[in-house]
Amino acid sequence: MTKTNDGLMARRQAAVAQGVGQIHPIFTERAENATVWDVEGREYIDFAGGIAVLNTGHLHPKVKAAVAAQLDAFSHTCFMVLGYESYIEVCEKLNYLVPGDFAKKTALFTSGSEAVENAVKVARAYTKRAGVIAFTAGYHGRTIAALALTGKVAPYSKGMGLMSANVFRAEFPCEMHGVSEDDAMASIERIFKNDAEPADIAAIILEPVQGEGGFYAVTPSFMKRLRELCDNHGIVLIADEVQSGAGRTGTFFAMEQMGVSADITTFAKSIAGGFPLSGITGKAEIMDAVTAGGLGGTYGGSPIACAAALAVIEVFEEEQLLARANDVGNRLKSALTNMQAKYSQIADVRGLGAMIAIELMEDGEPAPQYSGKILAEARNRGLILLSCGTYGNVIRVLVPLTAPDEQIDAGLAIMDATFQTVFK
Repeated sequence: MTKTNDGLMARRQAAVAQGVGQIHPIFTERAENATVWDVEGREYIDFAGGIAVLNTGHLHPKVKAAVAAQLDAFSHTCFMVLGYESYIEVCEKLNYLVPGDFAKKTALFTSGSEAVENAVKVARAYTKRAGVIAFTAGYHGRTIAALALTGKVAPYSKGMGLMSANVFRAEFPCEMHGVSEDDAMASIERIFKNDAEPADIAAIILEPVQGEGGFYAVTPSFMKRLRELCDNHGIVLIADEVQSGAGRTGTFFAMEQMGVSADITTFAKSIAGGFPLSGITGKAEIMDAVTAGGLGGTYGGSPIACAAALAVIEVFEEEQLLARANDVGNRLKSALTNMQAKYSQIADVRGLGAMIAIELMEDGEPAPQYSGKILAEARNRGLILLSCGTYGNVIRVLVPLTAPDEQIDAGLAIMDATFQTVFK
């Protein structure tokens, strides 16, 4: 029987919980680099990258070979039962790659939410404090403690009641929406005055570039002020680089562009080229605050995912993908800026490296009414896009860094034609 997108969607609706969303009503048959083919044989240019997971593209040959070789050896032991060298080697690599001029240690997990929750666990163990400050519009995951940190109720925690206590919300600096760096710092001081004194706060967590929140990047000046505040009060600074890490912003971690270092960095998504791997890297004395057995997980740092991650890191070095990220970003921003001059609804083009987004506004207000139409029209033309943002009015581009220029240009041409249709 021939498979169709409609047929699989009907099966999905009958079998899969509705809480598991799906942005595009298509089902993948195969994929290579920045190209996806659905079950009906239609070809798409992938500007979504599995939500920032495929910086090295679908099934990079080096990653594929590393995973195949690992499968010939063994697939699982649980590192906490029987260790293996690749786990250690990934930790050594991350200790080197994560910014910070201090001794570091790393622990590996499976998902971004796990990384975030374990970062908080470590901070609490180190400081003997319970409070955490997160920021408006931040996204840190869907598990229960991570949801408390995530600064958006719908759809992530809608209908689930109040999340965990001991989380306090500061304002994320965003000049475009009227929040200055001074306003953001003042909001932290208000927390200290009204809700929890500094001695109650274990950690401050933020994304150097917000992902789901809209691809807003903090400035080095704000990060420096945040670093000084944390140092003054003995607070652990956590950089959530789940989406911005692994080379997307033109440096392996976005914090390399901020002039200061975090105490703990989370990573996941593109670190293993599509295989589930996450982790946290931090100051050795902070990371060692948790006693043996307090960190881990049955599948955390699986040998297959570790093999993939080591291959990804090699690909970045061999193919100079950090420089490529900046080239791709410049290509995207140049084309999108030209489109901005043509379409008044494009209020902003922004991003670090190849982590690029446009924001849609109309009459000075967010214009989310265009986002769904843009995604659908682009899809019909053979391009996969994603939206994001507090108001749902941001279109983001996360094309694999390995995509050839001709394919990127073809995707941009589809975006232009889409805007011409949607904005008419």
